Amino acid sequence: MRLEGVGRRYGARGPWVLREVGLALPAGTLARVTGTNGTGKSTLLRLVAGIDAPSEGRVTGRPARTAYVPERFPAALPLTAAGYLIHLGRIQGLGGAVARARAGEWLDRFGAAAYGDTPLGELSKGTSQKVAVAQALLAEPGLLVLDEAWTGLDAAARAELDRAVRERVAAGGRVVFVDHDPRRLAGEAEAVYEVASGRVRRAEANAVATVPSVRITASGGTEPPTGIAGAQVDGGRLTLTIDADRSDAVLRALLDAGWHIDHLSTEGVRVPRP
Repeated sequence: MRLEGVGRRYGARGPWVLREVGLALPAGTLARVTGTNGTGKSTLLRLVAGIDAPSEGRVTGRPARTAYVPERFPAALPLTAAGYLIHLGRIQGLGGAVARARAGEWLDRFGAAAYGDTPLGELSKGTSQKVAVAQALLAEPGLLVLDEAWTGLDAAARAELDRAVRERVAAGGRVVFVDHDPRRLAGEAEAVYEVASGRVRRAEANAVATVPSVRITASGGTEPPTGIAGAQVDGGRLTLTIDADRSDAVLRALLDAGWHIDHLSTEGVRVPRP
């Protein structure tokens, strides 16, 4: 699979989000995409997955079975978790019995088997994310695109997704992913692509990157929102340090949970690039 001279902008006269993107994704490739918020990582993943069409250039060799896990899962659908997975399995070409069996298998692997008959709108955010990941793995895709797919999963489910990624690559699939944790699948990616200033370049596997972090101080709430690890609450005051590319989602979650944001500060942390 190749992207050749690919660019993307929204609207005929809109600013270019990405330009002159060229990359190759042979069978059995695990590729990581890095970059700070707003640089175009999600746009690149949508182009790779075929969700968006390029404004210029071309994409060739995309596998017939392509699966995509977006950053946000559209949970407001009139289906149960198992019903949704079976429906998508049928759309992806699986027979009814196979779709039902695989739906049960993946719900079990991600620790969500007990929620198969629960309507999507009644699932917690963490369980919704498990369903979002499960739907992408049902039909053994030749291309799997993951945009922050580990966010919101518990530790066991994150480890299971790691295993599922390795299985896809070992079976000859292509996996392209973004994750805020620089340790995610560290050392396993054959290619690391960095998005900056509308361009995509291949980075050295052993390079060192500066990953900005954000320190958040908040008050007025009670408990940290589910899925936000590392938060410390003392005397009604919450402190948390996170990678900058997670900050928007974490701030939204804190505000939704009734916290008032008192202070934000940023600093650079040097970490080994996977």
